[in-house]
Amino acid sequence: MSRIRSDKYRSKVMSADEAAKIINNGDNIGLSGFTGSGYPKVVPVALARRISETRERGDELRVSLFTGASTAPELDGELAATGGVAMRMPYQSDPQMRDAINKGISEYYDVHLSHSGPQVRAGFWGNLDVAIIEVSIIKEDGTVVPSSSVGNNNVWLEKADKIILEVNSWQSEDLEGMHDIYSMHLPPNNNPIPLLEAGSRIGTTFYDIDPERVVAVVESDQPDRNSPFKPLDDQSKAIAGNFLDFLANEVKQGRMPDNLLPLQSGVGNIANAVLAGLLDGPFEKLTSYTEVIQDGMVDLIDAGKLTVASATAFSLSPEAAERMNDKAAFYREHIVLRPQEISNNPEVIRRLGVVSCNGLIEADLFGNVNSTHIMGTRMQNGIGGSGDFTRNAYISCFVSPSVAKGGDISCIVPMVSHVDHTEHDAMVIITEQGVADLRGLSPKQRAQQVIDNCAHPDYKPMLQDYLERGLKEAKGKHTPHVMSEALSWHTRMLETGSMKA
Repeated sequence: MSRIRSDKYRSKVMSADEAAKIINNGDNIGLSGFTGSGYPKVVPVALARRISETRERGDELRVSLFTGASTAPELDGELAATGGVAMRMPYQSDPQMRDAINKGISEYYDVHLSHSGPQVRAGFWGNLDVAIIEVSIIKEDGTVVPSSSVGNNNVWLEKADKIILEVNSWQSEDLEGMHDIYSMHLPPNNNPIPLLEAGSRIGTTFYDIDPERVVAVVESDQPDRNSPFKPLDDQSKAIAGNFLDFLANEVKQGRMPDNLLPLQSGVGNIANAVLAGLLDGPFEKLTSYTEVIQDGMVDLIDAGKLTVASATAFSLSPEAAERMNDKAAFYREHIVLRPQEISNNPEVIRRLGVVSCNGLIEADLFGNVNSTHIMGTRMQNGIGGSGDFTRNAYISCFVSPSVAKGGDISCIVPMVSHVDHTEHDAMVIITEQGVADLRGLSPKQRAQQVIDNCAHPDYKPMLQDYLERGLKEAKGKHTPHVMSEALSWHTRMLETGSMKA
């Protein structure tokens, strides 16, 4: 059966190349897509071809791209390779897009995900010229069923002058009913979000779109492009074990119930390893209020350990994505996909008492965290939603190996080379070495906790020496830095290829 079931939309069906011609130089484009799921797969490729052909004729066609978060090579990669991306926001993870950003070909606005949609709604970014949104079904009444992510789609559909719908028949029809579309407004017209539990449903299961602004409907049949997670190794298992021990102690101390509080997990192999650890852990009837559903959460649902997961998108391996498609009718009883202005909303996160768990590039002795920049200057991916959750969590945790690059980089340093999450927001740091609980500690006390529990043995004496000399030079000052050496580890890494003295 056709996925385009409305007569008013059938007349607007065209090829991806024809749809790409609708886009003009200088356009701001809002695209669906969040962590490799639900992004348009054929119109961006056609647009990349058009940009290249336009450049060959000596003309210019550059556009600004706004998404929910990262996408995939067919979108970020193809368009970045043309040099035709003037501005990108709010988050990316594509190697070609990263290279364009770091070379200055494309500007990049790295922003908290919960802020991105509202800024466009408020007009900060100027006019939103075009929205390109992947959907799974256009229904007989003209309402539209989302695909495997929501992200900022509701905002793009609300604000765009022209809408291009890409109807992807690879996405399961049984996704219908999994979504909960509830939109915010501009201040002072917002009402309290009536979401009382992680699994509460407060909106609709569809997008209600003005058909007059839909200028093209394009059909596709391509899978979401997600990378497989790395197999669990001893290091990631140790990190997961330390996190579970921390949670168990919180329950023992009476600070959380037996089934914990709603859990948030960042994206990546370490975060997925933590979820895998929960599969064998003692906790039952878990809930999650997060932004991304990863393989580990699907496994927890299958095992009956996770009763409900609220998010805005999937970030699944190819195998798990196929499983989700095959069993979407089952999973929609346990999964709610919301707009990211709801999934990442600070007030809801704080009120539900979410326990956050995110990765980092480096942390310093005092609890400041860098999650975006390599050696302080090169953008890696972006802050994403980690700040939304870290700042507002009941307990905010960061997990990481203690070293990187075969031991040449310590992930625990005297001072981070870039700050994304301050010492006031990061409460717990966990590596394979142990757990540093920084709550209630002064900077001097935090530093000793981090050295004792999180630093790799190869770097622990160097960190201890730095702290002791800092204490000696501090002479009563609150934070005992040796300012002349605070970034010397990074300088040494850039000069010699290793942080080791």
